[in-house]
Amino acid sequence: MAAKNAVRGSGMELRKDPITQSWVIQEYEQVSWPDLGACPLCPGQEALCPPNVYEYPYGNPNWQVRVIPHLRPIYRIEGNAERRGQGLYDKMRALGAHEVVVEHPDHSLSLSQQSDEHAAQVLRAYVSRISDLKKDRRFRYVTVFRNQGALAGQDLEHPHSQITATPFIPRRVGYELRSAQRYFELKDRCLFCDIVQQEMNQKVRTVEWDDLFLAFCPFASRVPYETWLLPLDHHGAFEEHLVSWDQQLRLARFLKSVLRRLESIAPAYHLVLHTCPNLNAKFEKAGNWQTVSEDYHWHFEILPVVAATSKSYSLKEVYYNSLLPEVAAEELRSVAVAV
Repeated sequence: MAAKNAVRGSGMELRKDPITQSWVIQEYEQVSWPDLGACPLCPGQEALCPPNVYEYPYGNPNWQVRVIPHLRPIYRIEGNAERRGQGLYDKMRALGAHEVVVEHPDHSLSLSQQSDEHAAQVLRAYVSRISDLKKDRRFRYVTVFRNQGALAGQDLEHPHSQITATPFIPRRVGYELRSAQRYFELKDRCLFCDIVQQEMNQKVRTVEWDDLFLAFCPFASRVPYETWLLPLDHHGAFEEHLVSWDQQLRLARFLKSVLRRLESIAPAYHLVLHTCPNLNAKFEKAGNWQTVSEDYHWHFEILPVVAATSKSYSLKEVYYNSLLPEVAAEELRSVAVAV
């Protein structure tokens, strides 16, 4: 128990760059991971972790999927943001939520290798936790991300993903929201829907598709084999779209197939969900995202880590990609995926 308390004592604050308007997490109290002597996410080690905030099946010690507060959270859910100035600079407490989705009891079974039904239960946990966290008006944005492999910074070996809720909208998502809003004002159409239509028509960057979902390598991919996954039909919020078991099962099957293609080439990757901001947030101005349900389109962005071909970009925010997305997509399409 002492080890658990030690882990949860790390100190963070958020500082805003006045030029780019991005928020930076600043750690001012470095706390190393303690030696817990066992994997804290494995069955039988639940005492090493905080209490579950979600579990399936509920109340059953033989859990299949569970969600817990992170053992070393970046964001802390208690209190308020305490926004304050320091001259022209702005900062606040690292208010938010930081949770771990323990995807399977098996320590070595990655998401792509799980059954369709089990992977669908992982997606159901995402839906439940995003919906619940968006009820908290302190949080402007909630997302899911997954780091697989040491090259991607995976900090625990057990298969897991993470959920964060923040009092700000991440900068890249903010760019997407504003671009989508401007495009909708100009053309009265969703930018992402038009991208889907063009990619489906051209089929030079498509990786996989069915009657519900599309995976493709973006036209301006940032890294080799970057892949986006999104619904063919328009849906702004992930947690409002993926409400039925059939939809969760279909997405689980599709996501697993895409991940297997990527893992055959680049076993390490970053996966992040981009979805609508929390429109219930108390800091959200009524006019900010009036058309967001019409102009934004949820999607997963998957960025593989390919050590042999990736280069850090020479000028920050200008990405270098040594592989054309058209070539990457053709290579991924050719991968034989076991059913």
